[in-house]
Amino acid sequence: MLSSIVIGTASTAPPYSLAATLGLIVARNGNILCGVKAPVIVLIAFIPMYMLAIAYKELNRAEPDCGTAFAWSSRAFGPVAGWIGGWAIIAADVILMANLAQIAGSYSFTFVGNLGWHSAAHLANSTAWTMGAGVLWIVVMAYVNYRGIDVSARLQYVLLSVELVVLVGVAFIALIRIYTSHGGPHSLQPSLSWLWPGGLDFGTSIAPAVLITIFIFWGFETAVTCNEESDDPSRTPGRAAVMSTVLLVLTYILVTVASIAFAGVGREEGGLSNPDSANDVFAAIGPPLFGHSFLGQIGLLLLSASILTSASACTQTSILPAARTSLSMASCKALPESFAKMHLKYQTPSVSTIVMGTVSVLFYILFTMISPNLLNALVGSIGLVIALYYAMTGYACVHYYRKTLTTSVRNFFMRGVFPLIGGATLTVVFVFALTQYAQADWLVDNDGHNVTIFGFGAVAVVGVASILIGVILMCIWWAMSPDFFRGRTLERRHAGTTPVPSSESAAIATPMVQPISATDLSSELMAAEPVLEPPLR
Repeated sequence: MLSSIVIGTASTAPPYSLAATLGLIVARNGNILCGVKAPVIVLIAFIPMYMLAIAYKELNRAEPDCGTAFAWSSRAFGPVAGWIGGWAIIAADVILMANLAQIAGSYSFTFVGNLGWHSAAHLANSTAWTMGAGVLWIVVMAYVNYRGIDVSARLQYVLLSVELVVLVGVAFIALIRIYTSHGGPHSLQPSLSWLWPGGLDFGTSIAPAVLITIFIFWGFETAVTCNEESDDPSRTPGRAAVMSTVLLVLTYILVTVASIAFAGVGREEGGLSNPDSANDVFAAIGPPLFGHSFLGQIGLLLLSASILTSASACTQTSILPAARTSLSMASCKALPESFAKMHLKYQTPSVSTIVMGTVSVLFYILFTMISPNLLNALVGSIGLVIALYYAMTGYACVHYYRKTLTTSVRNFFMRGVFPLIGGATLTVVFVFALTQYAQADWLVDNDGHNVTIFGFGAVAVVGVASILIGVILMCIWWAMSPDFFRGRTLERRHAGTTPVPSSESAAIATPMVQPISATDLSSELMAAEPVLEPPLR
């Protein structure tokens, strides 16, 4: 249970996620988006996330499958929906890797600079050096995943501990300074009104901000992706996913309130509406918070270390679900069967892990070569893809359990009402946010130029294009290998019924065997050659 909670929580990379998104929630291009209302946006985003964590828990109870949204959507709605759900997981993780690698590469030099090698700090602004360091981080963390889930979990214990301790410490230091009249020149007194959305417009403020905020919760389901490697596959991962979201929202609200109160939401240097704060909130508020004393330098060092460890940890845990989703898809012939190959010693999806790491490196280099500013568009783009497959999972839970929802009050709410509300909320947010992201002036670079693709906002184009690429690849694979799409390898079914395979699937799934007696079986076992390799699950 502890390992599952650690993996689910670490997959969200709390310090990195807040550093990359808090400024975007507070302001857009220097103009107030949600301002001091950012804490309520975190709370609003948590509600559908918690409900969808319940959907993951309930679906995992019925069918623990490392393919999660792919397997469950296929069961509920058929192969097309399942394939798109699986692709969305892979696409979101691969796109995220580009942003993560950029942060990890940049903070590698920042961290070394804080240790005393001041010339290294200047390399954090070099595209070539940060890209090289980012690629190295992807390779290293892909290798950690290749070596096995136990190695990954042990590493995450250390990294997550550093992250949470530093985050909570930063929040308490900021609040103590505010309430002892030692805050910054633009500090604000925290107010309960920050937890109420009054005054915010849904279409132009709440919807796009919530979709950005979903990003900081995204990753809790990694624990469920590792369900087949858990001691109790049907119970432990689902419970860990729900507990991870609760732990995250408490941490996020505390740090968000403390950051806004200490730095303010103005455009001045260090304020959260300053364009520099959009890329990295903690880099903006860290120096004034800790000062220039020896202890202050230690604080800055720990802060940069927490962001570096969270970005590198999330680099590792982002490969986990992508590799295991492709493993599940390949085992059902929805991808080439080579993706289902397992390493006999480490018991990991070896080919899938290597391919996902390689593709992530290529996409990172591609995005960087097009424009480093494009990396800033990835958070919102990932939000679109996340909303897609999270909503599909919520709907899949309702559809899968539709025959048994009225058997108890608990089932009605946990398998029907909550997953439906979660899925519907993300669907509405997806539509409203997409219309905002598509505007040409939604994302502006450091020179004041709109970041667009084909005249549309880059955030919307990258998100929609990643989904459309999946549709194209699905059609190609359908023509090459139609078994999965004809229901031969993963048939539809729902709770409360026993699946009856079609004649085609029965020929594949049910081998023609003759009964064998216990005596004959014992003789055959005695005569069998010894197994040289450990059996796979």
